[in-house]
Amino acid sequence: MKISQQEIEHIALLARLKLTPEEINLYTEQLNSILECFDMLNRIDTTNVEPTAHAVELYNVLREDEVQPSLPREKALQNAPQAEDGFFKVPRIV
Repeated sequence: MKISQQEIEHIALLARLKLTPEEINLYTEQLNSILECFDMLNRIDTTNVEPTAHAVELYNVLREDEVQPSLPREKALQNAPQAEDGFFKVPRIV
C-alpha cells in the first residue's frame, strides 16, 4: 500500500496545514517508508506466537518490608528552617 501526494494534500487540508511542494514530497516519502515497515511486520508468521502485553516478563524489584529503627526526631528536624514542639513548622495554606 502506498500513499499518494494527493492523499498527503488531502490530509494537510483536513489538518489545516499549508505545505510546500517540497514538504509534500518529503512527507509522501516518509509515510511510504513507514508503511513499508508495517508491511514487513505484516509478513511475519505469528501463528505460534502467544499475544503478550509486554515484550519481556515483568517482575517486582521491591524489597521486603523490614522493621528498622526510625530517624531520631531531633536529627530529622536539625536542618528544618522552622520547627515547633518537635514538628516541622510550615506556612499556613488556606
